[in-house]
Parts: sequence; structure tokens; C-alpha cells
Amino acid sequence: MNSNSPAPCPIPARLFSRRSGKPTPSSWLRPVILFALLAASISSAAQTPFETPGWTRPFPPFRIAGNLYYVGSEDLASYLIVTPQGDILINSNLESSVPLIKQSIETLGFHLSDVKILLISHAHYDHCAGSARILELTGAKYYVMDADVSVVESGGKTDFQYGDQADMHFPATHVDRILHDGDTVALGGTVLTSHLTAGHTRGTTTWTLDETEDERTMHIVIVGSPNVNAGYKLVDNKTYPGIAEDYNRGFAVLNSLPCDIFLGAHGGYFDLTAKYARWKAGDRNAFIDPAGYKTYIADRENAFQTELHRQQAGTH
Repeated sequence: MNSNSPAPCPIPARLFSRRSGKPTPSSWLRPVILFALLAASISSAAQTPFETPGWTRPFPPFRIAGNLYYVGSEDLASYLIVTPQGDILINSNLESSVPLIKQSIETLGFHLSDVKILLISHAHYDHCAGSARILELTGAKYYVMDADVSVVESGGKTDFQYGDQADMHFPATHVDRILHDGDTVALGGTVLTSHLTAGHTRGTTTWTLDETEDERTMHIVIVGSPNVNAGYKLVDNKTYPGIAEDYNRGFAVLNSLPCDIFLGAHGGYFDLTAKYARWKAGDRNAFIDPAGYKTYIADRENAFQTELHRQQAGTH
């Protein structure tokens, strides 16, 4: 749950041609005023006590690399993968995020109705509350990691930490395909791999894929979440007995992944606003950040170990 500085203005996007499979230049597709109007409509929606301004603040959509695009808000990340056989969307975010995601996709020149597969990073309402509406609008299939399926299909009521908190609930949504650690999702020549990096939720999923940019293959990592939320019990957790072990396994996986482009479920994980400002200024390598990925994972692992040792010492 991160917040960032205000987003810079939209700039021209580069479109992906479904016929050629290559990016093509584009002129301005939507005026800046659309984002201002969208921001006003979203900010007027009801918020839960957990939300931060960056969750609902519109952010300019843009092409990250190859056929991968950013279509989320300033801090709730959503990703569109465009293929000749339809599109993949990662993270539906809040219920109120759906119009923003739709507008971002259309600003890039694509259509929400082309989404064939919906994926998520993990089953918390800030990443999957909009799923029921996305599926209603698109007819897409919903793929979720096995350990998060019951949370998704119960609308958050079986979550180990927040199951009894109504503010954390969301529309219950049917899962079409149950994923397991290491499963791949393929569409139109693009292949994503699901990596179980549990702890934050039982089924937290880190996605990896390769994209080609300037004849170079880029290893992309979209981190699910390695964070220990306030109130999480890492010791003697009756509802999630193996939580500490799952975090440790998750960090081992994250440390093993090759990464050129570092992304995540929240923009704050990978310094979205700062990198986008550089990208807007002409630095097309702004999101290539293997060192930043390693630093982030090391920082989050240290935070986990510190909290685990604190609780083991009996100071929780």
C-alpha cells in the first residue's frame, strides 16, 4: 500500500500492431482533459479506510517494452499484454478502478473487450475487487493461484488476516483456471510463468515473462508482494501456521529470478513515477533496473527478518 508523487502528463504512446506484431508510432490519442475528468469522478467514489490517494489517482498509460503496457493508477499497477489472439490483463484493482483501466486501454488505442485472460498478483481487494466487473465487460477467463482461489471466490471472507473485516471484502468471483506454482499462461505467442511467492497472501503470485526490445531479450519480473502488513502474526499464527516458512520460500524464489525490467503490484515498489519522468524525458531504458530489483527484494527480506525476530523474541 504505497503512495507516490503526482503523475506527469500523458505523452504519445507507441502502439502494438496486431498484424505485424511490432510497435508502431502513434500521435496523441486522447487529450489530457480526459484524465482530469476521470480523476474527478474516481475521487468522488466511496473509499475504504485502507486506501491512499495514489490508489485512485490516474496515471498516463504507456508502453513498457515489447507488447507490455502500463494501464494502472499511480500506485495500483495494472498491466496489459497485447497479442494477435487477444489480450491479457494483470490486476483489476479496486471496483472503482475499472473505468480508469478501460480508459487507459482505450487511450493506447486498444479495447477492453479484447481481454481474454485476467490474472492477479494476489487476492487482496486493492488488486482483485474489480475482477467481477472486468469479467462481465469482457467475457475473459480468470486464472488464479490455487492458494488464493477460496479468497477470490468468497469475496475475501476466507482471507487469513482480513476475512472478518468487511472493508476488505469484494465481489465474489468465479475462477476459471486454478494455477499452480510454475504453471505457464500462453496467448498469441506470449508466455508468462507464475511463481508462488506466498506469505503476503497464501497464493501471492510473481509473474515473469520475456519481451524483446531493440533486438534485446528483456527478463521482466512483476513482483506480487513480499510485504509483511501491520498486524501479521509470523509466530504461532493459528490461521496461517506456515506463514514464516512461506515468506522464506518466497524470498528464495525472488532472489533466484533473472530480472532486467522490475515491476510490481504497486507502483511504489519500483519507483514508477520517478522512472516514468525519466522515460518521458527520453530515457527509454528508465525501467531497466536489475540493481533496483535486487535492492528492493533485499530490503523487503530484511524487513521480514527483523519483524520475525521481534515476534520470536516475544515483543509482539
